[in-house]
Amino acid sequence: MTDIEKNIDIVYEDNHLIVINKRTGIIVQEDATGDKPLVEMVRDYIREKYKKPGNVFTGLVHRIDRPVSGLVIFSKTSKGLERMTELFKNKEIKKIYWAVVKNLPAEPVGKLCHWLLKDRENNIVTLFNEQVSLASYAELSYRVIYSFSPYYLMEVNLVTGKPHQIRAQLASIGCPIRGDKKYGFSSANRDKSINLHAKRIEFIHPVKKTSIVVEAPLPDTDFWRQLKEFEQLQSANQHEIMKEITT
Repeated sequence: MTDIEKNIDIVYEDNHLIVINKRTGIIVQEDATGDKPLVEMVRDYIREKYKKPGNVFTGLVHRIDRPVSGLVIFSKTSKGLERMTELFKNKEIKKIYWAVVKNLPAEPVGKLCHWLLKDRENNIVTLFNEQVSLASYAELSYRVIYSFSPYYLMEVNLVTGKPHQIRAQLASIGCPIRGDKKYGFSSANRDKSINLHAKRIEFIHPVKKTSIVVEAPLPDTDFWRQLKEFEQLQSANQHEIMKEITT
C-alpha cells in the first residue's frame, strides 16, 4: 500500500472507475481555500500506483459537501466519465444517504419536492414550493429508520443532486442535520462536520454493464461509533425476536 493510498479510503476500483469513502473536512475539488482537493489525491494515487507519467486523467463524476462524509465516484477514463455523467443526468444511479436529526418529522416516510436557488456569495440555498427564475428542481424521499435518544436516523434517497439539497430540504420540514448550523441546527460539531453520510450507491456499470453496489462504512468518530453500536444492538434484538417467533 502506498503512502497516498493510506490517506484515501478506496471502496471500489476497476479499470474505469474508482469510488472513495471521503472523510469530512476534505474538499472534493479545488476552491478558494487552496486546500488539496480529493480529486488531486486520487490523481496522485493513480499516478503512483500505476506508474503513469504526466497529467493523469481523473474525471470528477459528482461532488459532496466538505462537511459531509461518504461515497464519491471518480472516472479513470474519458469513456467512463461521459457514461457516468449520462447515468446521473438520467437519474439512473440510486444514492442513499444517512442523516442524523434531532426532531422527528411530522411524517416518518415522505417525499420532498422544491425549487432550489443558490446564493453563491454566501454559499447557502433557498427553497421554493414553486418554480422561480434560475432555480433548479430538487427531489428526495426519506424514511425514519429508528430513534436513539435524543436523535433520529433518517435514510434519504436522493433523486436529484443539487448543492446543499438534503441539508436544506430536511431543514424545511423542521429536521436540520446534527451539526449543520448553516441550516438551523443549534450548534456545530467540534470537528466542523455535519452528520450526513453518503452511504450507498447502486448503478449499472457504464462499460461492463454489470450491477454495482457500493457501501461506505460510517466515519470512525465517537458519535458515529455510538450509532453503529446502537444499530448492532437493534439488529441483535430483532434477531432474537424473530428467533422466538419461529421456534
